Amino acid sequence: MSLSSNPHTSSVSPAGLRAALGESSPVVTPQDEGYAAARAIEPGGVDHRPAAVVRPADTQGVARAVHLAHDAGAEVSVRAGGHSVFGLGAADGAVTLDLRGLDGIELDVDGRTAWAGGGITAGAYSRAAGEHGLATPFGDTGTVGVGGITLGGGVGLLSRSLGMTIDSLLGAEVVTADGQVVLTDADREPDLFWALRGGGGNFGVVTRFRFALHEVSQVVGGVLLMPATAASIAGVVAAADAAPAGLTVIAMVMTAPPMPMVPAEWHGRVVVMANTCWSGPLDEADTALAPLRDVAARAGGALLDGLRTAPYSTLLEGGPPGGPVVATGRTFFADGVDEAAAAHLLEQLQSSDAMMRAAQLRVLGGAVADVPSDATAYAHRAARVVGNVAAVAPDAATARGYRPWVDALADRLRGGDGAYVNFSLDGGLDTARAAYPGATWDRLRAVKRRWDPQNLFRGNVNVPPA
Repeated sequence: MSLSSNPHTSSVSPAGLRAALGESSPVVTPQDEGYAAARAIEPGGVDHRPAAVVRPADTQGVARAVHLAHDAGAEVSVRAGGHSVFGLGAADGAVTLDLRGLDGIELDVDGRTAWAGGGITAGAYSRAAGEHGLATPFGDTGTVGVGGITLGGGVGLLSRSLGMTIDSLLGAEVVTADGQVVLTDADREPDLFWALRGGGGNFGVVTRFRFALHEVSQVVGGVLLMPATAASIAGVVAAADAAPAGLTVIAMVMTAPPMPMVPAEWHGRVVVMANTCWSGPLDEADTALAPLRDVAARAGGALLDGLRTAPYSTLLEGGPPGGPVVATGRTFFADGVDEAAAAHLLEQLQSSDAMMRAAQLRVLGGAVADVPSDATAYAHRAARVVGNVAAVAPDAATARGYRPWVDALADRLRGGDGAYVNFSLDGGLDTARAAYPGATWDRLRAVKRRWDPQNLFRGNVNVPPA
């Protein structure tokens, strides 16, 4: 095997990798027929070409692959669920670890805990837990891998009631940059455990996660679709912010796609798609949801009221629209969205010629804000809204042309500095510093120095070692 000692490039001998890793960790290289599928990241618009894709079957296979890359100074990228509009999970010239074979789950129903493999998706996990009336809070899309969403923080449909994904993380099994296997939790290597909760994939490959399980069976949720006006955009955010903690709303202000659930006359027009979940007592759902429905009524009536009683796991079904597409995006935090900002957002979405353009507004508060800002590497606990402005294009060159528009709109909506790594376009230093302010940055760099001093894991919102 020949791996370059240059820490920013690698040259991999397929025969050497295969000989070292054995049949239990298949290796796919650019010369192999399955290479295109092996390196693909959904929705497929970003064209990364790793030197090799390794598909380990277990933790020891991951450890052997990382050890080889470490000794040669080669970059390692990690593909968990393989869901990233921005193409994270693969990198040019890197050794990409495809964790999809590590997709097991072990439920301790009585103890309310679960061990989950680093390659399991949120949908598969939630279906398994849901059979017992239990859940762990992830995002809003079942095809997303548990690994990526957890390490970045995890904001989803149960965030206001149960907190972020990292608030339910109890421990982890990690392959560190030198190929060692480490168990970490609040008592064992607590600094590493702190860093994993929001610090992205900077510190190792998590092969297993230990989560808390919560009693969540039937919820009232789904999509409430309404015309977008300045009043309806601001009103949805305000209603969600004022709601009991059992209600979480993710508002997509977007050009309506040609989906069957959207009336044909609204295709291509700007709408508010309020992805909603009430996880409190079912007999209180109508009262909790009434303010949202009132906002829709004042906007001319709901185009679709899909709020229904259903198992929580069904809210995660489906995935993003088919590709391949490329997106450019910018994340921000805000204290709210007033009507002036909403009017500007509406005008910008109406006037842009991007094939799809949207602003996603995830209303926080509730259990997210109950955790001290220094308790985890995610430090933005006081923010009321985490948002993302995005423009979607058929290719990278076209997407780059929309970047000034994205930046200007995000600057108008944001309420101060900050970035959420799971919505971040790149791993640039400015983004990393915004994601990890002040003392959080210093502490993360110290943890990085201990566990990954060569910056082997850098295909992320990168924290360089101190």
